[in-house]
Amino acid sequence: MKYPRTINRYCPYCRTHNQHTVSIYKKGKERMLNHGRRRLERKKRGYGSFPKEIFHKNAKINKRTQPMLECSGCGKKQYAKSYRVKKFEILD
Repeated sequence: MKYPRTINRYCPYCRTHNQHTVSIYKKGKERMLNHGRRRLERKKRGYGSFPKEIFHKNAKINKRTQPMLECSGCGKKQYAKSYRVKKFEILD
């Protein structure tokens, strides 16, 4: 899928239509002390195998791509509609 690098769209923070630059959302590095990680480590302690079942019937072949829009006026970021496509390309 081809997506434009800049889009003119409504910014809920400025409450006006502004030019937005598009980038793809990337997950940050997970902290080792967050609550979910602590819970899983506690559940795994003193246990023979993995405590949660591992899902093997993978039906989905591609992940959702989440475009992020940055307002040129205020610099705030918001998400656009996500797409489940094999190739997500941002045009210059």
